[in-house]
Amino acid sequence: MIPQEKIAAVTQGLHEAFGVTTFEDIRMLTKGHTSAMVFRIVVQGSPYLLRVIMRADDPTRHYTNMRAAADVGLAPRVWYSSVADKLAITDFVEPVPFPITAALVRIPAALRTLHALTPFAGVPHHINTTSMFLLHKGPAREGFLEKFQAANLLAEGEREELFAVYHRLAAAYPLDDRDMVSSHSDMKPDNIVFDGHRMWLVDWEAAILNDRYVDLAAIAPFVVTNDMEERIYLETYFGQPPDPYQLARFYLMRQISHVFYAMAYLFLGEPLDQSEPVREFGEFHRAIWACKVDLNDRQMKTIYGRFHLEQLLQNIRQARFDEAVRIVTNRHRQDGTKKSY
Repeated sequence: MIPQEKIAAVTQGLHEAFGVTTFEDIRMLTKGHTSAMVFRIVVQGSPYLLRVIMRADDPTRHYTNMRAAADVGLAPRVWYSSVADKLAITDFVEPVPFPITAALVRIPAALRTLHALTPFAGVPHHINTTSMFLLHKGPAREGFLEKFQAANLLAEGEREELFAVYHRLAAAYPLDDRDMVSSHSDMKPDNIVFDGHRMWLVDWEAAILNDRYVDLAAIAPFVVTNDMEERIYLETYFGQPPDPYQLARFYLMRQISHVFYAMAYLFLGEPLDQSEPVREFGEFHRAIWACKVDLNDRQMKTIYGRFHLEQLLQNIRQARFDEAVRIVTNRHRQDGTKKSY
């Protein structure tokens, strides 16, 4: 089950972590979207998680950030990691259903702790896999936008409207060093584990120095469904009621996220099965939260991309969109913050 070329490295890890060279049981875990091989192993009667990276990437940043998060109780304890062998052994957390009512306050509380950590290392803009990728001019972004345009995934009117709102958002949203923090940068239900008592963040491969609103906006569709919940969510994060600027900045990042996920998932998807039942945006996210949707399925990717597109186009027609653009633009015109576009 463990690749032959990794057996010696796993044996070494077991010896350094636990003083043994074998495990009593092993089971491969397939939930989630990762290229790594992930196993539940049992050593001396206790379960642990063994993660083996199969890609050529250097995991130094991944392991450094994971340990920093584990040290403050955000990630499971790290028993062993090896950059050279690209494997790590951590505590295994047995998940139980995470009530959304609890997640509404536990998630922003965890993000507040995470974002206060000593700043993570940054990465070149071309390997930022979050919505911020769309806000940094460069060959990677321009190449992706050209490919998306050429793929003809949308009717001409939809495509023009999507790009018009994207350009407006990119022009309004600032690159503000004051909001660059240690970020998980892959906040989704797969990477949040609740054990019935505590919430843990897992899969730290994408963790980088990033805009604080990226994490907040990425997970918001799953737990924030109305204005009152938005205020609870942001008040928990900021430690006080959000001011108009914080509300506006959060709102704009949510729209940038819609653009990013619409483009990414439509690009990765395939033509739809028209028999797929129609759902609304919130219902679809609740189904993902409950593990009832498989986003590895390419048609589901297309459906998800359409949901983000349609939600975006609804939102930009609301008065709040123009007001958020005005508030953020005025703030940064006054203080001279560099724009992102």
